Amino acid sequence: MYYLSKISSLVILTCLLCSACTSIPEQLKGEYSSLTPEATTEKDLQTPVRWAGLILETRPEDGHTCFEILSRQLETSMRPAVADQSNGRFIACKSGFYDPEVFKKKREVTLTGKIIYIDVRKVGDYDYHFPIVDIEFMSLWPVRRYRPYYAYGPYMPYYWHYPHYGRYYRYPF
Repeated sequence: MYYLSKISSLVILTCLLCSACTSIPEQLKGEYSSLTPEATTEKDLQTPVRWAGLILETRPEDGHTCFEILSRQLETSMRPAVADQSNGRFIACKSGFYDPEVFKKKREVTLTGKIIYIDVRKVGDYDYHFPIVDIEFMSLWPVRRYRPYYAYGPYMPYYWHYPHYGRYYRYPF
């Protein structure tokens, strides 16, 4: 029993230390509308929003750069969630030049700003209503790195009792 309480204490301490390492940028903190891009209407203009998603296109224009973004829900860290669901699309613009090679397709961003306009553009043959957001702050997240399924465990890729038992053998006997 004593051993189990020591293990549970260690697990709780590890979780607390790991959660302390995840920090949210100060500019992303605060209260924002729960409005989603697909539910935005003309009456929502000038509403402050905090939206996240994947960049679909980066268009540098004269004096500013616009990003077409596929919206995703926010994780607790304010990073876009990994999901096959979308909350719609929106366009976010910021003054200055932002290199399309840095802000590539499928990069994750989280931003804050105000909805300034709703524009109708084509997505395929469909007329889509894009909310246009004037960016106050934007965070470009690092690319997520995934390990292959076999790379977990102390003897990767050798499972169980290295090297004699298990799914993989060291030598083809």
